[in-house]
Amino acid sequence: MSTEIPVGRTATVKVPASSANLGPGFDTLGLAVGLYDHVVVEVIDSGLEVEVTGEGAGEVPLDERHLVVRAIREALKVADVSVRGLKVRCQNSIPQSRGLGSSASAAVAGVAAANALAGNTLSDQQMVQIASTFEGHPDNAAASILGSGVVSWTNVPIDGRTAPQYFAAPINVHPDIVVTALVPDFHASTEAVRRVLPSDISHLDARFNVSRTAVMTVALRDDPSLLLEGTRDRMHQTYRAEVLPVTAEWINRLRNLGYPAFLSGAGPTVMVLDTKPVASELLEEARQRGMRVLELEVAGPVEVSVSG
Repeated sequence: MSTEIPVGRTATVKVPASSANLGPGFDTLGLAVGLYDHVVVEVIDSGLEVEVTGEGAGEVPLDERHLVVRAIREALKVADVSVRGLKVRCQNSIPQSRGLGSSASAAVAGVAAANALAGNTLSDQQMVQIASTFEGHPDNAAASILGSGVVSWTNVPIDGRTAPQYFAAPINVHPDIVVTALVPDFHASTEAVRRVLPSDISHLDARFNVSRTAVMTVALRDDPSLLLEGTRDRMHQTYRAEVLPVTAEWINRLRNLGYPAFLSGAGPTVMVLDTKPVASELLEEARQRGMRVLELEVAGPVEVSVSG
């Protein structure tokens, strides 16, 4: 019989956004960035109350379908604890469907809150596993859980019946690296943008991406001078350019000027990792063209506190 968490116990979560792929590391490399959603989860006598302000307000469901709630329920089950009711308040700053890991951050917020309410009985690896099941890959979720950079991978059992297993290892990012995001004013469906990817790629392109992913891990950790080379890709960005022309234009323009720019996740956000800021005149032009400019730091792990 599961343990019941007392009414009044409250978990407060600060969860970072994330960027996935980082150029060549498709569904493998991730980076936590300093843009945050804040979630407060309180155990109440009965029922479910969900409040959302900021990004996604008026668009996301306010019932059991809400991703934070679904993640809470799953993590409570794994931790073998129960609650009478829940009040969930989300203050969102992470733009949704922009390639900044908003869905993964929501899942991580729910898992982290449930774990805190349960007395922190889940390991980081268990949290990565639970949160990643909602995405189907661990790069964004692992970055938001562990902070900084991550290398992640998935083991798919050959029996076809056992659930995939998700794993991640941290990368300590070089302290000189800063993050600039150019966020267009339109959404991109991850599934729609994935549909343009080919079912097969050449051996030459596979070798190219394997080498650049290796270069990128060194660039992130030890040698930022390799970031421009480390963010090169032949696996997905060229194909996605067909449906994200504005994003592709800015990536190409920035790279031609020497900035390590790439498509953040499935887009449409343009991400730049460098040791220097992007020139102010370029950022001003981006703003004039309707893009949100975010100058960010590399973020630490999800933060949680408990009261009651």
